[in-house]
Amino acid sequence: MNALAATNRNFRRAARILGLDSKLEKSLLIPYREIKVECTIPKDDGSLATFVGFRVQHDNARGPMKGGIRYHPEVDPDEVNALAQLMTWKTAVADIPYGGAKGGIGCSPKELSLSELERLTRVFTQKIHDLIGVHTDIPAPDMGTNAQTMAWILDEYSKFHGYSPAIVTGKPIDLGGSLGREAATGRGVVFATEALLNEYGQTITDLKFAIQGFGNVGYWAAKLIHERGGKVVAVSDITGAVKNPNGIDISDLIKHKEATGSLKDFQGGDSMDSNELLVHDCDVLIPCALGGVLHKGNAGDVKAKYIIEAANHPTDPDADEILSKKGVIILPDIYANGGGVTVSYFEWVQNIQGFMWDEEKVNNELQKYMTKSFRDIKAMCQTHNCDFRMGAFTLGVNRVARATVLRGWEA
Repeated sequence: MNALAATNRNFRRAARILGLDSKLEKSLLIPYREIKVECTIPKDDGSLATFVGFRVQHDNARGPMKGGIRYHPEVDPDEVNALAQLMTWKTAVADIPYGGAKGGIGCSPKELSLSELERLTRVFTQKIHDLIGVHTDIPAPDMGTNAQTMAWILDEYSKFHGYSPAIVTGKPIDLGGSLGREAATGRGVVFATEALLNEYGQTITDLKFAIQGFGNVGYWAAKLIHERGGKVVAVSDITGAVKNPNGIDISDLIKHKEATGSLKDFQGGDSMDSNELLVHDCDVLIPCALGGVLHKGNAGDVKAKYIIEAANHPTDPDADEILSKKGVIILPDIYANGGGVTVSYFEWVQNIQGFMWDEEKVNNELQKYMTKSFRDIKAMCQTHNCDFRMGAFTLGVNRVARATVLRGWEA
């Protein structure tokens, strides 16, 4: 099942549990606006190249729309639609005053030079500048884009609308980016894990962790768990996988990865098959990489008691069913990886106020938001007698539905 079908399925289940009016349910699913633009740029060799850019603005009942822009050859309208919708529920679960959006350009960033990427970003911004805005739709980095991409969007947008640092988040610190943003998603994953374990009378120190993916999110999650005394027994990424039943020294692994660009040949553990990581002997499994990695083919062999979904949509619905029958507790992506968008909100707030926070304040506020969201999800689970995934979806959908009705939606 692809991301759009899975997101729609979870939404419909939540709508049924909440007893939403069928017309309201349909209205919440349909995006507010879908934008498709042609972006033609001169390449470095003088030839012209044309790319297609998208922006799906899903819902603005609770505030301006928020979501990343990805540069990837397979940016497809269905996927962008699913991710925009997911952002609507995710921002509502985090209780930050945003709706959902997502965008992208169908291109291979590795095949474009830096100056070609800059021209492409500026042309895309020219095409959508009057449809985004500080109080309308605030982009952020995503797959294939970064702080530099946001700096170009900020500069191009400011030519039309005056200097507007709050138009994007995930910017370089020198242009009004927030301290703590880089670690935010991984740190949020750790705060979410602590909230869940606390519920079951456990702490990070007591447990063994396996982490799939060692990019930004996996790196920070592993580092912070290790610093808190948790035992990380297995780590994998596209370059390989490492295991050590006595715990991997994460600071040594980081040094090795920085020196060699790979997890291979790390002396502080044994290499293992990357696919085996998901079924490795551990208490907590944290998938931080791609979607759909847990499926009916491997869910029955998962040994973890807890799964923290740091990636988007890592568990497909078949695996969900198998795992819940086994009694595995899953903390859903819609909550667990919400640290990034929460600190993006803090960045936007700082830009609007023209008053920047220190890193300690950013991290303390993030912990408050992640802990409160967990309590809110738990309350929904108790009210509707459901698991954490449906607790999170009913919480998010209910908040958006209430805002929609209060703003004068007519049945």
